[in-house]
Amino acid sequence: MYGQAPFLDLCAEPDFTFHRGDTRDPELMRRLVPHADVIIPLACLTGAFACDRDPWAARAIIVDALQLILDVRRPGSRLLYPNTNSGYGIGERDKYCTEDSPLRPVSLYGRLKVEAEALLLQTGDCIVYRLATVFGAAPRMRLDLLVNDFVYRALRDRFVVLYEADSRRNYIHVRDIARAFLHGLDRWETMRGEIYNVGLSDANLSKRELCTRIREHLPSFYFVEAAVGEDPDKRDYLVSNDKIALTGFRPAYSLDDGIRELLMAYRIASPVKSTFTNQA
Repeated sequence: MYGQAPFLDLCAEPDFTFHRGDTRDPELMRRLVPHADVIIPLACLTGAFACDRDPWAARAIIVDALQLILDVRRPGSRLLYPNTNSGYGIGERDKYCTEDSPLRPVSLYGRLKVEAEALLLQTGDCIVYRLATVFGAAPRMRLDLLVNDFVYRALRDRFVVLYEADSRRNYIHVRDIARAFLHGLDRWETMRGEIYNVGLSDANLSKRELCTRIREHLPSFYFVEAAVGEDPDKRDYLVSNDKIALTGFRPAYSLDDGIRELLMAYRIASPVKSTFTNQA
């Protein structure tokens, strides 16, 4: 969809095989999925903006294609699903959302991911990760994710205008997500059939607090609050990651690690100017 090739560094691996296709293609899924020992369905229209822009494609990719995978997977294959914790919507003030908390998604994206999760849990043969907002440099990284976006603006524009500055989210480094998948595979028998929040327990931060952390690394960064916008994905919650911690998982990358890494990555890559305004 985006014309990128993030797997080029794997081409030298003799055991790596790549198939170009679409998870909505029944013939392709029937040919490939039954041979897989492990399935991680990453295909997604991610975020409220992307799903609102094309709701038909959002449902087809997030829900219908997942149902197709479930229909053709062979018994005994291991499926680990990257869900989002945006399904919590607006949590109770100062009360942590756990895996047992009610789901109150406030966007089409959140509702579709909750629906996809329900499909998976009916099988009892999967691990579902409700992932915090991702940050960190990667070959196919997104600039619109909150930490990545704010660090980019802090470095490029030196300022951000904040709206809804008190809304809180949890965060996690992209490499820790990869580590979580490996962790689940290593502990499949004890973790299967369950949902786990995956985030940094010390990074349940408001937008204002996030900007303050970024300014510690880039003192010239300036931010101001103004009622100039409205987030269509009105998430505001604190998230508990205690359940996955009890299985032995600990994030290896802090928010400060990610901010330092992103500052370096943007100086190296000098990404194309963002199409977003200086508001968040």
